[in-house]
Amino acid sequence: MQIRFAFGLAIAVLIMGCGGGGEPLEPTRSGPSTVYTMDQLVKTVSVGGGSFSPDETKLLVHTNETGVFNVYELDLATGERTPVTEGEDTTFAVAYMPNDGRILFRRDSAGNEVHHLFLRELDGSVRDLTEGDETRETFAGFSHDLQSFFTVNNRRDERFLDVFEWDVDSLESRQIFENTVGLQPAGISPDKRWVVLVKQNTTNDSDLLIVDLSAGGEPKLISEHEGMATFSAEDFSPDGRYLYYTSNEEGEYLSLYRYDLEAGTHEAVYDADWDVAFAAFSRDGRFQVIGTNEDGYTVVRITDISTGEPVILPGVPEGTIQGVGISRSESKMKFSVSSDTMPANLYLYEFGSADSKRLTDNLNPEVDTNDLVESSIIRFTARDGMEIPGPLYKPIGAGPDNKVPMLVWVHGGPGGQSRPGYWSEIQFLVNQGYGLYAVNNRGSSGYGKTFLAADDQKHGREPLWDCVDAAEYLKTLDWVDPERIGIIGGSYGGYMVLAALAYEPEAFEVGVDIFGVANWVRTLESIPPWWESFREALYQEMGNPETQGEMLREISPVFHADKIVKPLMILQGANDPRVLQAESDDMVEAIRANGGIVEYVVFDDEGHGFRKSANRVEGYKAVADFLDMYLKNGN
Repeated sequence: MQIRFAFGLAIAVLIMGCGGGGEPLEPTRSGPSTVYTMDQLVKTVSVGGGSFSPDETKLLVHTNETGVFNVYELDLATGERTPVTEGEDTTFAVAYMPNDGRILFRRDSAGNEVHHLFLRELDGSVRDLTEGDETRETFAGFSHDLQSFFTVNNRRDERFLDVFEWDVDSLESRQIFENTVGLQPAGISPDKRWVVLVKQNTTNDSDLLIVDLSAGGEPKLISEHEGMATFSAEDFSPDGRYLYYTSNEEGEYLSLYRYDLEAGTHEAVYDADWDVAFAAFSRDGRFQVIGTNEDGYTVVRITDISTGEPVILPGVPEGTIQGVGISRSESKMKFSVSSDTMPANLYLYEFGSADSKRLTDNLNPEVDTNDLVESSIIRFTARDGMEIPGPLYKPIGAGPDNKVPMLVWVHGGPGGQSRPGYWSEIQFLVNQGYGLYAVNNRGSSGYGKTFLAADDQKHGREPLWDCVDAAEYLKTLDWVDPERIGIIGGSYGGYMVLAALAYEPEAFEVGVDIFGVANWVRTLESIPPWWESFREALYQEMGNPETQGEMLREISPVFHADKIVKPLMILQGANDPRVLQAESDDMVEAIRANGGIVEYVVFDDEGHGFRKSANRVEGYKAVADFLDMYLKNGN
């Protein structure tokens, strides 16, 4: 379980069966046929989840079709969706109970990330299964015999996640593992004998441990290694004999291994020249799914274990496959397909059939796909020789005779990755006439462990310089206006925006900070208690506020706001548990005290990142107005 601490905005993992590269696609028109509003692009519906009902006639999904994510039942025969929940708090589907129509779902309160687990009974009544207002509870799967399910919560100690088993009929629960040293539960074997745990040593080094519940034993280390290596639990074999896991101990990239739980031996299973991102079995082991992250695209390989043959999905458009889920009968599979210009749609495939069935059509019909832009993976060489990749979006009609303003887009993390796929926000900005380069600065995941570790305790310097060098590279493109380049980012990317304007004040003409860190001392001292399992790893990445306070002040833009001379916009969630509003308040106050230009928008009902469509529309309309004034028009 590779953990780079979770300052990144919530972004769906992209899974794609084709690569990218080379120069951006040349425009074939003078411009898009329509300039769309953010409201039009946000009306494109997002659909997630996808638990099969016990009779396998429905899927349990969540969608934001009303502007707020709520839970629906999707009929596999008709594609019709029936609402299960309603309300203003973001709600996500978890699963059907295995033997009837009861439904599990989760929600927090106004983005505070204190998720509770709820059960909707057959009569429609709803029961909060989580005890304690401040308890954070996460569903951890059903047992193979379907008589129980598992959760992890921090009810006993707000710092640590214990493991509980619940009877599916009586809903009585019992603690089966007490977590007293900050380990991260990562899975329970099908026979309910083994719990696998992760110990996060640093952001680039971790360990796997197992507990034999039948013997009441203590956690046993199974990942002895030298040097820095990441170990991530993926799945148990259905017979309970093996634990499948990934590790980069033997090289730059994560490979797939398995551990024999009785014999205590390790065996290599699968590797590639890229990270193995995930691996899982269907319920009884007929199928295995392996995904690899290949230059930002994830390639999915599905194998029929009974024959050894790959599963080829017929009738699927070219694009990204994500969210693969196989029914308990192992006769059906659901998945989503998307691309830069196509939002994710749900599909159903019945194994052995001649075609796949599309269940949703999520693009707003007001939007012409020909007005949307495909990205290309572009690389440039940073000042120290390191190669930096990322998706580049070229607006329709941009060219030597129509040079466009440009944005360097910085992802969250650190340790996140910008990957091709449908983003309403990116398509909105590109449709408005802005080129966009989603730089994967050093410290991004997906390019090997050396690249991942290259930003450790170098924040505000080398990773930032990659963003500055990206701007210099963009100036060489004949369709980019070299005098109009800005920087935009969310979460850790928002920090990079603030750092760019404070430490490289002439590199960018404007900055847009979305939920970004301004004060690392405050952030690290106020991390949520449930992050205790990787607190030390976070300190290794950024610095320890108790012993390295001076260094953290040096890399915190709030203490250097007097150097900011370019216009800045800051967007902030009032309920953000990761980046407290006080940080942005202080940043705005410091800039204004120095006579700088800063626009500030606070969303009272958001946490860390946008969850509500109305706020996304308001926020990005404000961003576009700001960019038009200070970047496009140069006022």
